Amino acid sequence: MTINTVLLTAILWALVSTTSAQNYYPADIGNTWVLESTDGAERITYTLEIPEEDFSGEQFRALKIITEVLGTSAINTNTFLIEVDAEGMKLHKVVAELGDVFGVSRLEFSPPAVFFPPTLQIGEVWETVGETEVYLVGSVTVSSTNKVSAIEDVVTPAGTFENCLKIRIDTKTTAAVGSSRSTSYQWLAPDLGPVKFETSQDIIFELTSFNLITPEVPYDINADGMVNILDLTFVASRFGEADPEADVNDDGVVNILDLVLVAQHFGN
Repeated sequence: MTINTVLLTAILWALVSTTSAQNYYPADIGNTWVLESTDGAERITYTLEIPEEDFSGEQFRALKIITEVLGTSAINTNTFLIEVDAEGMKLHKVVAELGDVFGVSRLEFSPPAVFFPPTLQIGEVWETVGETEVYLVGSVTVSSTNKVSAIEDVVTPAGTFENCLKIRIDTKTTAAVGSSRSTSYQWLAPDLGPVKFETSQDIIFELTSFNLITPEVPYDINADGMVNILDLTFVASRFGEADPEADVNDDGVVNILDLVLVAQHFGN
């Protein structure tokens, strides 16, 4: 099939401003964010790692969220198995530590649920529903409704971040013994990720440090120092081919995923 390079490039160019602006959760393996509660009592550490499970493809990540009560041995880890592609971030599994009494619960999503959609803007809404078994409780259904409710500047110990998305998370937990509801908030900074979190108990966590890994995949195809329309045109001109220079995600063929990756890194 012959691809009209000019048309394909024009379409991607029209999407560039939207796509590149929506990188609110950089998904490179090794990225780390550390947030601490404003009272200094707790710390949350987010890390993106290679999954322990045998999943093929470089698009899979294990997002580990470790919560600590500082000065004590209290610590728990929740692990999210996510897939990153042109459709956004998709959730396959959650392994949650519920404490000494209830143990560990596992939620699996088939088909995978939306973790973050490919574009985020004011009014965007997505839902996640999963079922699990909890010791001493039985079957439990957990559902959350996520909504981008505002764009705000956020001041943290790690700096001031402009145009952050404020996401409202309404969660409902249903079991045989009854149901409960809670609301929390998360703030994501453009091209950086989580900078603030407010729990349903009104505990506020703010970013204290972070480390973002430079991707190994070279999106600056022509090595002119910036990812721009020239790189996008080069990739589009080799659409459908097995050209290693244009196959930026190294999956064996130049396709829409390569175009989206280049577009997401425009201006870098």
